[in-house]
Amino acid sequence: MRQNLILPNVVRWQAEQGPVVRLDHVSQRFGEKTVIDDLCLDIEVGKTTVIIGESGSGKSVLIKMMNGLHVPGSGQCMLFGRDTRACSTTELIALRKRTGTILQDYALIDSISVFENIAFPIVENTSMPHAQVRKLVEEALEPLGLLDAIDKYPYELSGGMKKRVSFVRATIHQPELVFFDEPTTGLDPLMIVFVDGIIRELRKRYAMTSVIISHDIQSIYRLADRVAFLHGGRIIFEGSLDDISSTREPEVRRFFDSASRAVKTHTERVPRNLVEVRDLHKSFAGRAVLKGVSLDIPERKITVIIGGSGSGKSVLLKHILGLFVPDSGSVTVDGLDVVHCSESEREHMRTQIGMLFQGAALFDSMTVAENIAFPLAERRHAAAPDDIRQRVHDIMARLKISDIADAWPSDISAGQRKRVGLARAIITRPKLMIYDEPTTGQDPIMIRYVDDMILEAHDEFQLTTIVISHDMVSTFRIADQIAMVYEGGIAACGSPETLMACEKPEVQRMIRAQIPK
Repeated sequence: MRQNLILPNVVRWQAEQGPVVRLDHVSQRFGEKTVIDDLCLDIEVGKTTVIIGESGSGKSVLIKMMNGLHVPGSGQCMLFGRDTRACSTTELIALRKRTGTILQDYALIDSISVFENIAFPIVENTSMPHAQVRKLVEEALEPLGLLDAIDKYPYELSGGMKKRVSFVRATIHQPELVFFDEPTTGLDPLMIVFVDGIIRELRKRYAMTSVIISHDIQSIYRLADRVAFLHGGRIIFEGSLDDISSTREPEVRRFFDSASRAVKTHTERVPRNLVEVRDLHKSFAGRAVLKGVSLDIPERKITVIIGGSGSGKSVLLKHILGLFVPDSGSVTVDGLDVVHCSESEREHMRTQIGMLFQGAALFDSMTVAENIAFPLAERRHAAAPDDIRQRVHDIMARLKISDIADAWPSDISAGQRKRVGLARAIITRPKLMIYDEPTTGQDPIMIRYVDDMILEAHDEFQLTTIVISHDMVSTFRIADQIAMVYEGGIAACGSPETLMACEKPEVQRMIRAQIPK
């Protein structure tokens, strides 16, 4: 068993000493809001405990309480046998050095390289020679396919690569307890399976204890020894995976039932194409990203574009928006030659497109209601003030965010920010709606709700919809057409039934990673 590299003289916590974390009737309030309410939970040594619950239920607060970043307002949080409320700042820092934490937002430092980001805990806390640190980082990066990125900067990496780098940084010092806050959010299904495998391997090799917040149902079944369901500030279910099927807790059943799959079927006529992409090629710094992509986006249909991280999905999307100029090939949007038209024509085209990207990109200086109204308020003749207010009211009610209308983006959860961003995109009633990973970071209940909202907006406003997604269950639930980007080309394109029956191994690997037979 290896020792913690930054605390080599500290004896690792053993199972006979009791839970490595014990939450004993802890509560936590922020202002008038109670987030954690008289909660009890034990984290067993050497086990993987997955904490689940709806977005905004307080899971991230709970995990920060466990690692001493937050101390409870009342009750006891025992970390390695120490009451965090009774510890000094110095003592809390020493306890946290025995842990590793992976947060949703990566928390990488953009001004230093990948190597420097990962080496930071070792360099700051030991006198290990540079060559030894370098070797240690290289050995950690290689199995994750990131060795070539060691001297790059975070801003040069894709979201999936940043996630893996943060994973390495959190575990480089070989901690005995690791907290994962949505470790696979934003990753494609194959990479989720890969990262899940790394988590399992770390636990096996180092007898590591893990606490994981996850919304991915397949990850839960692959990783969990114990499952704890957080609802209303309390743990309403705790047990093994086998116990889930027999629980009578309605919130737990609703959560898992919401992840069920339904494949859309179609018998309608073939529509005209609103978007046509022909033989598109694009390279960056000599590396070919798109290699002759051709794709039709049917009018008033939902096309979901899937593919692994770095496969070229976002690059394809930016060509459709006219943000990139291809090396060769053509892009037509509603009859407009996007490649050869004027910039003013492209700008006018974009006013007919609604967009929701991975980051909600909300304005911190505006309330939720003001953020949602912004696209209409900026277009002075888009709607009268009374109409704008009514449309904002209606869309907030439909997305269940009316209660945060006057809140600031910094005061709402990540899941709520996603819903606000979705509301802001839908309120423009665009002709073409583009979603870039709209369900990233959402729990199964909210994923289904977002899926329903996409379908409702699509039908109500007679939209043509493009969705980039990593979520296969969501994809097969909402798509009229699925296009899979693979190694710079379109590996398969067709109805959900066509993709499900496709015999190409790369297509089946992507689908089966989240939808097992």
